[in-house]
Amino acid sequence: MSKSKLAIVLVSGGMDSCVTAAIAKNESDEIAFLHISYGQRTERRERRAFNDIADFYGVEKRLDVSIEYLAQIGGSSLTDETIEVSEADLESKEIPTSYVPFRNANMLSIATAWAEVLGAGKIYIGAVAEDSSGYPDCRPEFYEAFQKAVDAGTKPDTNIKIETPIIHLSKAEIVRKGLELNAPLDLSWSCYRSEDLACGTCDSCALRLRGFERAGVKDPIPYQS
Repeated sequence: MSKSKLAIVLVSGGMDSCVTAAIAKNESDEIAFLHISYGQRTERRERRAFNDIADFYGVEKRLDVSIEYLAQIGGSSLTDETIEVSEADLESKEIPTSYVPFRNANMLSIATAWAEVLGAGKIYIGAVAEDSSGYPDCRPEFYEAFQKAVDAGTKPDTNIKIETPIIHLSKAEIVRKGLELNAPLDLSWSCYRSEDLACGTCDSCALRLRGFERAGVKDPIPYQS
């Protein structure tokens, strides 16, 4: 595989984006980090994780923007304090309360605009199809469709490819890939509820903990007892 000269990585600060950043670093001459807040409950903690991971990789090009209009639109327990963050049910096929309507499309639009300005050839996003039982915008077909929008909506000489390197991996495989690439998993943060000690019982925590358990290693971040 030929290396991309410059790639943009969407980095929420979670485990998936941390491992995706490690992959992008390995496949690119230079990486730029994009963090997008949207009025979520753990916004400050995620921003800290983003900056910690960026520092770890020595990333100089960083863009940290807010699209808090998603919180104004509402419809998600991550942005609306009146909607309770549901307890994890990893067997459920229903869309969980944590789904933020069309969030990833908004984020990819910003990433595409920045990529076109910087002349970046790739945009990496840590989407995982295992999450798609609840999140429609984590499915492979969504990214295939968005790629067509990018191709149609940018300048003729622009060539930006959306990369979803972990989309078909299980959480355990993502953990193993992170360990293989020495990704700073201890700097990442996945909890939907807490900014101090991870709750351990929201969907994101439960998926993460199951991934580490199945990978046979201990999760390095602190959890509530």
